[in-house]
Amino acid sequence: MKTTDYISFIIDRLPKGYVFTYEDFITDVNKQEAVIKALNRMVASGKIAKIAKGKYYKPETTPFGDILPDQKQVVKDLLEDNGKITGYLTGYSIYNQLGLTTQVSNTIQIGRNQIRPNFTRERYTISFIKQKNTITKENIPLLQILDAIKYIKKIPDADLESSCKRFLAILRDLSEIDKSTLVRLALKYSPATRALLGAILEQLQQSNITQPLLKSLNPITKYKFKGVSNVLGTSPKWNIT
Repeated sequence: MKTTDYISFIIDRLPKGYVFTYEDFITDVNKQEAVIKALNRMVASGKIAKIAKGKYYKPETTPFGDILPDQKQVVKDLLEDNGKITGYLTGYSIYNQLGLTTQVSNTIQIGRNQIRPNFTRERYTISFIKQKNTITKENIPLLQILDAIKYIKKIPDADLESSCKRFLAILRDLSEIDKSTLVRLALKYSPATRALLGAILEQLQQSNITQPLLKSLNPITKYKFKGVSNVLGTSPKWNIT
């Protein structure tokens, strides 16, 4: 089978929006140039589209134009390395999923132990948030919650009161094990994040697990979260004003 026919055969079986590179088609190093040329010809013909240098996808066409791949596909090479998890979607990328805002951002934020400068892919800006905890498949949902609490003041189109009400609902639905893990992971976050998490958990009658958070805080430091005290009666204990 010719290189072009082989590539076309594989691409026809890929789902819409799936991001791939020329390396996905190469079984013989000597065919690398032929594969790249074939892919670029397919871009020119409109069969596939390019999202970044060496990265392609099958576009889904609508009357309003082509739909870009979902955010996880756009940055999947930044989330795993040879099967090992190295990052996760966070910040602007998951506020909507957590029910904290109705807005969808063109900024894709990624939590990683090792960060890098911001850059762009298609219409997206890719930025990074430093994560001090080890990243695992199991703790990613909890890290996403902690990141959202940390950046609560930056959630688009949301005030602190409504965000706190949403966090109460999110944490209420967590298992007891996840709540305890959340506390452990939060110890590597900022003092303000630890204080706000502690106040939310105590509002949920979870004071039995918040002692590590309380002990980690300076008892004379104040944390400014305007309006949060209207939702969290536990705010004074955590020096939240």
